Amino acid sequence: MLIYPDIDPVVFSVGEFSIRWYGVMYLASYMLAWQLARLRGRQGWGEEALESLLFTLFVGLIVGGRLGQALFYMPEYYLVHPREILEIWKGGMSFHGGLVGTLLAALLWAKWHDRSWLEVGDFVAPLAPVGLLLGRIGNFINGEIWGRIADPSLPWAMVFPHVDRLPRHPAQLYHAALEGLLLFVLLWVYSNKPRPVGAVSGAFLLGYGVFRCIVEFFREPDAGIFGFSYTISMGQWLSLPMIAAGLLLLWRAKAYR
Repeated sequence: MLIYPDIDPVVFSVGEFSIRWYGVMYLASYMLAWQLARLRGRQGWGEEALESLLFTLFVGLIVGGRLGQALFYMPEYYLVHPREILEIWKGGMSFHGGLVGTLLAALLWAKWHDRSWLEVGDFVAPLAPVGLLLGRIGNFINGEIWGRIADPSLPWAMVFPHVDRLPRHPAQLYHAALEGLLLFVLLWVYSNKPRPVGAVSGAFLLGYGVFRCIVEFFREPDAGIFGFSYTISMGQWLSLPMIAAGLLLLWRAKAYR
């Protein structure tokens, strides 16, 4: 059984100004996604277009992720403390809210640059798991999103002293492994061959939705809806439409091949 290492979430501070690991992870995600986008950009995307696309998507991700956290998971808290919605460096981002923000940003960018929305989605989908991987590592450093109580005999069961003294699943690392690393490898390999428009986007939605639903069984559930937090969590409810949309896009891509 392991003990959570209690990592300081602050990299360094100068007076009241602090740099946090959570923010560093988002910056690193952007930089790594940029390098991977340049590799994929050899398919005919100019560097200037890539720069504007990634910046637009990053803004959509941050705004959507933060608003999603406030609306989906902590509405009561943020109604009382609305100014804290802006304090993104402290952690607390909803993937599903970030996805909505990113999709809207991609739609706007596609219209501005006269490209297909699905074409944009297919291009950036293999890049998204990089951000998920590093973002979940940021969650682990922050000591948030811990798992359900685990069998003490589980070799990687972890005690989070700031929560309680019980062995728990390190759910943040499960998220990082499935939604981040594994999904990245699968999508990168899948997208390396020519695919019908919408197929890569569909594979991302389906893959993330399935992996998220799996991890939720090991994660301490957020307050679900209708009181079913221990049967179907909020994360699973929000992932079900992703799975349906992913299957629909893959079916559409196969039908129009």
